Amino acid sequence: MHLLLLTIAPEMTKILFINTSERVGGAAIAAGRLMHALRHHVSARMLVRDRQTDHLSVSTIRSSWLLTLKFLWERLVIFLNNGWNRHQVFAVDIANMGTDITKMKEFNHADIIHLHWVNQGFLSLRNLEAILRSGKQIVITMHDMWYFTGICHHAGTCTKYETGCDHCPFLARPFLGYDLAKRVFQKKKTVYQQASITFVGCSEWITHLAQRSALTQGHRVVSIPNPIDTDTFAPTDKAEARRACQLPTDRHLILFTSRRITDEMKGFQYLAEACRLIHSQHPEAAKKIAIVVVGLESDQMKEQVDLDVYNVDYVENEAKMIQLYNAVDLFVTPSLQENLPNTIMEAMSCGTPCVGFHIGGIPEMIDHQQNGYVADYRNAQDFADGILWALDSDRYDTLSQAARQKVLTCYSEQQVVKRFLELYEKP
Repeated sequence: MHLLLLTIAPEMTKILFINTSERVGGAAIAAGRLMHALRHHVSARMLVRDRQTDHLSVSTIRSSWLLTLKFLWERLVIFLNNGWNRHQVFAVDIANMGTDITKMKEFNHADIIHLHWVNQGFLSLRNLEAILRSGKQIVITMHDMWYFTGICHHAGTCTKYETGCDHCPFLARPFLGYDLAKRVFQKKKTVYQQASITFVGCSEWITHLAQRSALTQGHRVVSIPNPIDTDTFAPTDKAEARRACQLPTDRHLILFTSRRITDEMKGFQYLAEACRLIHSQHPEAAKKIAIVVVGLESDQMKEQVDLDVYNVDYVENEAKMIQLYNAVDLFVTPSLQENLPNTIMEAMSCGTPCVGFHIGGIPEMIDHQQNGYVADYRNAQDFADGILWALDSDRYDTLSQAARQKVLTCYSEQQVVKRFLELYEKP
């Protein structure tokens, strides 16, 4: 670390992080955490379209009605190419509209441009082309698959991106013979060929997928996880946390959280089914279990769960969320598509074991039956079995300690920052 600091001095190396939002969404949170962790070693700032705080290290582009128009125009083109069907209209982005940031002082002062999630009208492919032509060192963190597919954020079982996207399954049909996915894929390929890019996957899973894409060939593709402040996300007294959150002290509490509970991709339907199975197959155990549901529209879920439910509106306050992680016994994520979920990392850092499906980067975070339980994908029965297995009192303390240790070893700021400093030093 000391040798790195000799070559990357704060006054010499300036890094600009670019993300659509400052605080909304997993990519925004992860990018912000990395920026703040790195600022102990280099000069780091963030440029966003949507700013949520007045932090001095965050800049934004000038807000205007034109930004809204650009966003709506992109959605309209997608809507048109989806046969006027709203289904999956936000599963893809075509980056046909955006803002040129290369004339901004924050961009010109930076030595390294570190791109994160820049969709929904923030940066277009033409804007990205200008960034790559600037001659600056370019790093792209892939929080989902969009950078190496034609237009989708999560390709599912589709592997067309390995050779060249066309006839995208997320779109109804080519509009008047215009294959939108194919055109965007070809444009990305042309744009990427103009510069040397370092692609960073937050998980080994997404890194391996990216390495197979025709878009990343000739570029460096590495895997570095997101960091977390393990001093902030840390275990506290459970009884005290429950009192602060006004939760019962005589139940096993299971936490499920999502910005919008009704989002099908977050898989609440599988948690609901798992709860029904626990209630019918293990009625005595079910009496001791309650679900804490955090997120918008959480009150709509009570009727779907056969266990007691405690609803909490969506929590944006970090301190409140840490209390909730410490108040519960188990964090569950039946999500159907994930890269490297911040929520799992946060819960485990607080010493709370997790249960999730075998999808994306989740099996890299949860070591099966060591610090949690990895259930078979879309298998509600196995998910229910995993919940009961993790709550067993004979193994719980060991699971909790192992969960905390996994984060300290793999995701602490010290570990992740060291790897990024090495990456920045070798463009």
